[in-house]
Amino acid sequence: MSRELHIVGFKVGRETYGVPITSLHEIVRVPEITAVPDAPDYLEGVINLRGKIVSVMDLRKRFGEEEAALNRQNRILVVEHGGRLAGLIVDSASEVLKIPSDAVEPPPAVFQDGGLNCVTGLGKVGGRLVVLLDISKLLAPGSLQQVKSEASEKKPAAKPEARGAAAR
Repeated sequence: MSRELHIVGFKVGRETYGVPITSLHEIVRVPEITAVPDAPDYLEGVINLRGKIVSVMDLRKRFGEEEAALNRQNRILVVEHGGRLAGLIVDSASEVLKIPSDAVEPPPAVFQDGGLNCVTGLGKVGGRLVVLLDISKLLAPGSLQQVKSEASEKKPAAKPEARGAAAR
């Protein structure tokens, strides 16, 4: 008898992604998000979830997708990682998928080469592919810092001077 993976499926752009149901705490509608200064672009801020402060990451931005305005379909997947809660803004949360372990392929080398080491595999479900994600790698502080430093290198150095000129 083959083992089944229990995956929470969700959409970001046109793709369906999945995370293990064991890492999911809950799924909530997108409340008001408080911005945090000096955060990477894809880190939207924090929310107050029944007295707990939860940082919220926009997966569209994290995956380099085109930005889209939030709508009623958007959800926050609240996941637990290392004893802490984190929120992932997704376009929609679809369903719980049961994927036989023999229907999961390892990620192609192109994912590893492109820096997408958070992809653990590709699950085949009813004729479609579900990109399986590793929450710990997706939320790893090292990968967040790396992306943040790359983003800060791209910022133009002339910004402070422009601000000073505007003040005159």
